[in-house]
Amino acid sequence: MILTQILKIIDPIGTKLERWYDAGVGFIPNVIIAILVLIAFRYTASYISNLVSKLLGKASHNVALVSLISAITKIAVFAVGLFFALGILGLDKTVTSLLAGAGVLALALGFAFQDLTTNFISGAFIAIQRPIAVGDIIETNGYTGRVKSIGLRSVKLDNFAGQMVELPSKDIFQKPIVNFTHSGERRVSIECGVSYQDDLKKVENLTLETIKSLNFLSAIRPVEFNFTKFGENSVDFQVLFWIDQIKTGPGAAKSTGMMAIKSKFDEHGITIPFPVRNQDVTTQVAKE
Repeated sequence: MILTQILKIIDPIGTKLERWYDAGVGFIPNVIIAILVLIAFRYTASYISNLVSKLLGKASHNVALVSLISAITKIAVFAVGLFFALGILGLDKTVTSLLAGAGVLALALGFAFQDLTTNFISGAFIAIQRPIAVGDIIETNGYTGRVKSIGLRSVKLDNFAGQMVELPSKDIFQKPIVNFTHSGERRVSIECGVSYQDDLKKVENLTLETIKSLNFLSAIRPVEFNFTKFGENSVDFQVLFWIDQIKTGPGAAKSTGMMAIKSKFDEHGITIPFPVRNQDVTTQVAKE
């Protein structure tokens, strides 16, 4: 009696185990194929990733951008292989759930890291469009400096005062940029004034002669001279000239030009008047 009851319990279990065994044996080929698919896509992903890295490396010198796109390509190709493998195993519902979960996760991460995402996208466009390059002298967002590095998240500037300024990529991409290095030339302005007793034509000729003798001027840009206004005690003028930034910078060029003009004016008796200010001095005599 007891043996009969035991057999009633064991028989269904044995039957189920036998079915599972048969199903497992029949499932082994699918598992092997799925593993082979994953291995094949693993090597395919690495090959395509390296190929994309080489091609992008020729088009862009932004290492961060090239590495990011290469990594995304590798993950995308391997993900396709994973979905194929799951499909071979008959886990179609799992594939659908993974795709839905990935979409929800991407949406959530997009909202949670909106600024970070914007910076990465802006950095990618900067790398592709190349409005600036490492070594360029630029002015943007109220800062002027030399570009030290261009990343996906930020751009670093040397502000010529010993500080490193790091600007988010979105600010660089969305706001105006003045690139002083793009053309290789830059215009320098010098303002000065001469006495009313001086010959203005002589002043113009001497100034143009002095500036044109400088050895760092652009070979194709003319030197411009204009009298600007009648001041309180001087006739003011402005001289504009373009420099080759490979030879010198704007600060040094302006300093050299000012010294050369002063020396030339002293040589020919041209007076650069200085402001005259009246100062009242009151002397108080102590009463005895």
